Amino acid sequence: MKTSLRRAAAAAPVISLALLALPGAAQAAPGAQPTPAAATADRAPASALVTKLTHAQATSRFRAAGITWSSSGGCSDRTVSTCTSFEQVNLATVQGAETLKSASGCALNVTGGTETGHAGGTYSHWNGYKLDYSLSTCLNNYITGAFAYIGGSKYRSGSGNVYYREGNHWDVTYYNCGGC
Repeated sequence: MKTSLRRAAAAAPVISLALLALPGAAQAAPGAQPTPAAATADRAPASALVTKLTHAQATSRFRAAGITWSSSGGCSDRTVSTCTSFEQVNLATVQGAETLKSASGCALNVTGGTETGHAGGTYSHWNGYKLDYSLSTCLNNYITGAFAYIGGSKYRSGSGNVYYREGNHWDVTYYNCGGC
């Protein structure tokens, strides 16, 4: 019994390090700040670190991918609910948007990011896990045709990300980059 416990204890650090090398684990962006990810039993597994981006880093990536964004307040201040901010967004969330744009071929317009005013929780806008997109026929057809219907107005992608049609927009929770 003691031998088995010693083997398990010796293997634990290797397993922990191996989790960081799994495909889909967050990759560090220049200047990005890694922070611990919260994990809960009822959610998709989180990698050990989440890489946070600045607003400038996120908009640069969106611009390069052909993804637009808009703000009802015409601003990007994270502390103002009418702004659209990407400050402290997860790299995997931005990569998920890039994956959606590439896979769907649809125009994407982000209308909600990490600004205040959204519902709270671990996997929230504020914590960098969610983006809101404008509705479009192309995007609506892609999501409802490509992803599994899970009840209400919710669909789950093959990678586990959840797409929820909330009235005038899609609210997307990115647990990972969506196969980037």
